Amino acid sequence: MTDLIPQFGGTLYTLAAFVVALAVIVTVHEYGHYIIGRLSGIRAEVFSVGFGPQLVARRDRRGTLWQVAAIPLGGYVRFLGDSNAASAGTGRQVDAALRRQTLAGAPLWARFATLLAGPVFNFILSILIFGGFALIQGLPTERARIGEIAPAPPGIVNDLRPGDTVLAVGGQPVESWADLARGVADLPVAPQQEWRVLRDGEPITVRGPDPMPPRISGVAPRGAAADAGLRAGDVVLQIDGHPITRFTQMREKVEAAEGQPLLLQVWRPDGGEAEYTLVPKQQDLPAADGGYERRWLIGVTGGESFFAPATRPAGLLESLRLGVAQTWDIIASSLSGLWAMITGQIGTCNLGGAISIAESTGQAASAGGASFLWWIAVLSAAIGFLNLLPIPVLDGGHLMFYAWEAVTGRPPPDRVLNLLTAIGMAAVLSLMIFGLTNDLFCP
Repeated sequence: MTDLIPQFGGTLYTLAAFVVALAVIVTVHEYGHYIIGRLSGIRAEVFSVGFGPQLVARRDRRGTLWQVAAIPLGGYVRFLGDSNAASAGTGRQVDAALRRQTLAGAPLWARFATLLAGPVFNFILSILIFGGFALIQGLPTERARIGEIAPAPPGIVNDLRPGDTVLAVGGQPVESWADLARGVADLPVAPQQEWRVLRDGEPITVRGPDPMPPRISGVAPRGAAADAGLRAGDVVLQIDGHPITRFTQMREKVEAAEGQPLLLQVWRPDGGEAEYTLVPKQQDLPAADGGYERRWLIGVTGGESFFAPATRPAGLLESLRLGVAQTWDIIASSLSGLWAMITGQIGTCNLGGAISIAESTGQAASAGGASFLWWIAVLSAAIGFLNLLPIPVLDGGHLMFYAWEAVTGRPPPDRVLNLLTAIGMAAVLSLMIFGLTNDLFCP
């Protein structure tokens, strides 16, 4: 029985992290609907975080009831005249004098802006978080200059110092971080390299680690490494008894295993050496030619040596541009992945459900506040994209109806709206069940 206590505690932690992340994303999404609706002259009767029985509530001076409900799996804004939380159906009858304050009675531009605002606010949240990271942490200097030194396993000599500017590694000239990354392939695989650096205005040669050691810089949620308990900062010393001195050797070993269990000997800065057994998982990844390729992965990123790049301050506009680019990458990859799944380029097991999202959220939260915040930004962009899909009951479905109205001059008939809404609800529920089935049965 005592063996179940850590597992139960981990499950509660995962659920709590998932609820917090979902509450943030949903609140931002629904606030987009609310504030643009209000500015467009549409009155909100209820703003709810969660569904079901009311837990706490407050009515503001405009008459909107702000509440937190018992089931924390979403939220909604119910506007004046709406028949339900999805703003679907024929609506409720209101006094003719108040019709302009309903969603159905508002001008087309106001309805369109109000519905579009939810996904847009999700994108804005992602942009602000991604951009905030760049603004606070800074960006790597163009020249390859050493920043903070990270701990290295015993036996690895690192004579590099913060502020050193890298001139060459193993005889390969270096002028930028890109030069250093490209030049690794031409270096002999060894735990130590000769580094030529500029220190205090003088060029000197010192001993340092390989520029791309088997040091884990990030762990993907729900990957084999995350399941096994590996963390950022861990250094892989051996795989199945074979010494590993460069990150690319890890990739080769994982691919060669073809899904068989691997025994990793790992050094951890605050815990010494330990062994971890993990089983690589197959995943469809974008290929260089624009298609997809199936590869065996353990779910780690690397390529960082035992130091951090020196950083420079990032400007506000530059940070926002980076935030926009990162958010667009998530939207584009979501669209590409969805299309690849529909056309059969990749397997349907790539579509996860609530369980996989909750597990990923819990693992991101376990990795620290920064990882959790970053994951919220990823989820926010993905949820914003999904809500724009032209499926009735989603925002994209409503926008599709409004586009029809803009072209034809009249909305679709109520019976057509009700039929398409029922079909859309069935489609959404089917996708949720399909994703849940994948969570339970896909490897």
